[in-house]
Amino acid sequence: MTTRMKSLREVNHQAIRLLSEQIGIVDTVRFVNQFTTGQGNYTEERDALFGHLALEDIVTAIGNKRDTPAAERAVGLPPTLPAN
Repeated sequence: MTTRMKSLREVNHQAIRLLSEQIGIVDTVRFVNQFTTGQGNYTEERDALFGHLALEDIVTAIGNKRDTPAAERAVGLPPTLPAN
C-alpha cells in the first residue's frame, strides 16, 4: 500500500484546522504568530520617520505627549484649548 505525500499546504491547512478545533481560533492565531516574521524593513522605516529628528526632539515630543491630558489627545485638541 502506498500513501500519497500531502503537500505542505495541505499539511498546514489540516494542522491549523485541528489546532483551532482543540484550542480555539484566538490561541491558534497566537501560536502561529510565533513562527511568522514581520514585513518591511524596520531600519528604513525608522529612518524615514525619525531620521531628521535629534534625540532631544524625540524626548521633548514624548514629554509633551505625557503632559497633554488623555481626553485632549483622544479628540485631537491642541494642549492649549480646553476639552469640552
